[in-house]
Amino acid sequence: MKVHEYQARQLLADAGVPVPPSEVVENAAAAVDAFQKIGGQVVVKAQVFAGGRGKAGFVKLCETAEEVKTAADFMFGNRMVSKQTGPEGIAVKKLLVAGAVNIETEYYVAVVVDRAKRCPVVMVSREGGVEIEEVAANKPEAIVKEWLHPHLGLQGFQAANLVRALGLTDKNQARAAGAVLRGLVKVSLEYDCSLAEINPLVRTPEGEILAIDAKMNFDDNAVFRHKLLQEMYDPTEEDPNEVRAKEHDLSYISLDGNIGCLVNGAGLAMATMDIIKLHGGAPANFLDVGGSVTKEGAIEAFRIILSDDKVKGVLVNIFGGIAKCDTIAEALIAAAKSIGFTIPVVVRLEGTNVERARVLLKEAAIAELIPADDLTDAATKVCAKVA
Repeated sequence: MKVHEYQARQLLADAGVPVPPSEVVENAAAAVDAFQKIGGQVVVKAQVFAGGRGKAGFVKLCETAEEVKTAADFMFGNRMVSKQTGPEGIAVKKLLVAGAVNIETEYYVAVVVDRAKRCPVVMVSREGGVEIEEVAANKPEAIVKEWLHPHLGLQGFQAANLVRALGLTDKNQARAAGAVLRGLVKVSLEYDCSLAEINPLVRTPEGEILAIDAKMNFDDNAVFRHKLLQEMYDPTEEDPNEVRAKEHDLSYISLDGNIGCLVNGAGLAMATMDIIKLHGGAPANFLDVGGSVTKEGAIEAFRIILSDDKVKGVLVNIFGGIAKCDTIAEALIAAAKSIGFTIPVVVRLEGTNVERARVLLKEAAIAELIPADDLTDAATKVCAKVA
């Protein structure tokens, strides 16, 4: 789960991390009002779940009410296009109007989960204000890390090491940076973050240490424990099909290809996408219906797949265990009758009750349902059909 920058700022502020004053607005008039309340220079920032806002022109420094209105009108009136949005872009529904800050130095600070060591790790760098992936690729020595004990959190010596890595020698500034690190770690551990990032953390000419941008992602499986995060959830920023899939306990991620995938099991789904690519095709989605999928769930999965206009064919790959093959076959037949298949659906079934499933599909005699002998045969057939 993701939250907007303004929500991440609030979580940081609640943990004692200093952030500039700001307001969230949903129209240009409110943006002008926020400018007048905050006073002085402000930064107008689009609130979307995508990076690259500055390069796309959706972060503007404004000195007058007229500039704020112009910036807000532009952002509300245009879709933001960046590397992370794709060419179709994304609509802007909210803006953050925040007090501008004079910046002397920018830093990068984050807490992520190190899957190899199975614990959180705090990362800092003096190369703030740029994408950390670029720093990691070009100057990996510029990133300093401290791994956390999941129960002990950030220890004093670790905070001191990280502050020293940032080059902060002034006692007051070092103390302030240490407080920021402790606050960020507190938020990360308390709310089950998979990512808690401040980029940039800045030092002003007056020596203040401030967080002027923040990004946070949370473990979906832990959100049920956090009422505040549930209240922050913004489904309008999510892919509608992904939201719909969650409502039916389906794991769905939209991709750029034209071959829909309906599979039970995440590992099998990954293998299915790989073999589609191997045979020259491109998957349109990752869709894991789970090991105990019902007939109704499978039909809903088809509705979601077929709502994507890019899909020109579907590969169904089911290994029947808890989810029996004949249940899937009945769902396929019911979906074909209720939805109406207009594109080829290649079906590979193996496992529990597979023979009965094959009989059901044969007796249904639906032209769009194309049986396959094995996974290679299924991938070959579906790729040929959409070529």
